[in-house]
Parts: sequence; structure tokens; C-alpha cells
Amino acid sequence: MADHPVYMKQKFPIFFFLLLFFVFACKSKKKVSLSGEDPVDVSDFIEAFQPVSLPYQVDDDAIINKKPQDSLWISYKVFTQFVPDTVLNQVYGKEKRIKIFPLGKATNGEVYLLAKAVSGNKWTAFVVCFDKKNKFIAAMPALQPDVNPATKQYFSIDQRMTITKRTVKKNPNGPISEARDVFVLNKDEKIFQLIMTVNPDAKAAQLVNPIDTFPRKNKFSADYARDAKNLVSVRDNNKTGRFTFFIHYEKNEGECTGELKGEANFISPNEAVYKSSGDPCRLQFQFSSSSVTITEENCGSHRGLDCLFDGTYPKKKEPKKPKKKK
Repeated sequence: MADHPVYMKQKFPIFFFLLLFFVFACKSKKKVSLSGEDPVDVSDFIEAFQPVSLPYQVDDDAIINKKPQDSLWISYKVFTQFVPDTVLNQVYGKEKRIKIFPLGKATNGEVYLLAKAVSGNKWTAFVVCFDKKNKFIAAMPALQPDVNPATKQYFSIDQRMTITKRTVKKNPNGPISEARDVFVLNKDEKIFQLIMTVNPDAKAAQLVNPIDTFPRKNKFSADYARDAKNLVSVRDNNKTGRFTFFIHYEKNEGECTGELKGEANFISPNEAVYKSSGDPCRLQFQFSSSSVTITEENCGSHRGLDCLFDGTYPKKKEPKKPKKKK
């Protein structure tokens, strides 16, 4: 039997008030505070970090000068519920008056939390990693600003969860040098493992080509360069169908640099590919009679964040050798 109209009018207000009750009940759910002393759930801790797009980069200015919202800070007590206190101790010693602020979150199977911590005038950016079950795996300080006005520091994380720490230094003589350390997560050892380091002293005022003296008898063995600081050097290899190469470039007045030395295999008469075990980087070389064009994939561990190896480099004429005196 159909509902009577009068009964329907009585039933509708009851349903309406129940709906309003559930709406306001959801809205009135108290937001968990992470700045106190009380224990909190790990899911609330991780949810405090908002997702970021990759690749993601932060410099020392952003760590020091960008004022975070006080409402977002995480207390030492809460932070060390989930992250061993030794992570903070290696920077701050026994100091416990430390505020931690979320920078962002990236997920690729594991969850990478990016945070900055401050105590007095000491600022530090950290990377903290949790597994799929929200259990701590590893952490490391990713950036510690210094007081040297000649240096600028960066840390970045790319789509493959490779973490790069860079220090760019303006030297008194003019040239810019860059130190770079690259890390990846080693889940078995529960550490961030250093896989590559670049010594700033290697960046001298005059670029040194480490394969310059290698043989250059093959068709495409030559130097390809835009200028003195942007070089692709190709030399013979003792294995058929392969060549040795060295690439170095500096862009944006030295703010962005890249360097890679390796061996590539020809896959056609004019095309070759670099791919090395354990290195996510892939380079494609397309040769012509007057230039080489390079296209890259996933080479962030060998260069700055926003400047790719991609580009065309004109072929240089081989310098004439001095004639031997009779």
C-alpha cells in the first residue's frame, strides 16, 4: 500500500534532521593535534604531509626564510613516536626543543615524508621513509644550510625516488663549482645508500676531458661542443659496435650542471644508446656528419634538476697535429 501523504510529510522531517545530524557530526570531527605530548596514530602523522609532484626540489632559502604555519608543527615527542630519536640527534644532539614542519609527501610503494626541523637558528630538511604498512624504514638529513654567502644548497627527489644533495659554490676567481651526492633507499639495509658523489674540486676553470687522449679513428669519434663548457666527447672503444663518451655541460651561468662518462652501443649505423646496469639513466645518440643529438630518460642523478642532457652539439674539427721536423 502506498504511503499516505500525511504520513510522508511526517516522515520527511525525521529523515531531514537525521541527515543534518550526520553531516554536522562529520564536520565536527576533531582534528588531531601533532604539536602536543599525547600519542597519536601513525596514519594521522602521515596524513599531515600533503602530496607533492615529482620531481621536487627545495633550496636553503626555502628552508630558512619560508615561514611555516604554526598550526602545522609537529612536536619532538610525536615525531619520535615514529622516527628514532637518533635521526634528530645526529644534527641537534640531545636538544629536544625542536619543531618539525611537513614539507610534503611522495609515494612509490614506500612513503617518503619530507620535513624541516628547527631549533633556535639551526634548520634542517629531512627525508623519512615508511613502508606500505606505515612502518619506519630509514631517514636522513637532506639539507643543512650553512652561513657561507658564496654557497647555495639544494635537495631534490625525482620520480624514481632518487635523492640528490647539491651545493653550488661561487668561487673568488669566477667559475662556479658544484658538489653533488646521490642517494637511493636500500630497503634490506634500512638506509639511504650513497650511489654517486661529485667532488667540487673536479670543476676547474678550464674543463678537463678525461678521455681526450683516447683514439679517435672511427667515423663518429670526435668532440662535439657548443662552447668551452658544453662538450660531448666521443672516442674509440676496443669492443666492436661500441664507443666511449664523456659529457659535460653548464647552463644558466653554472647554476645547472651535468656530467656523465660511459660506454654506448650502436643500434643502427647512426644511432647509439647508453644503458648501464644499476643506472636508471638512458641516453640516445643520433649522429650526423656535422653534429650529435642527445635525448635522455631518467638521468637526474647525473645532472641538475631542471636541465636535461637533451640537445644538439656541433662537431668540432680535429686540431691539426704539428708536423715533425725532418
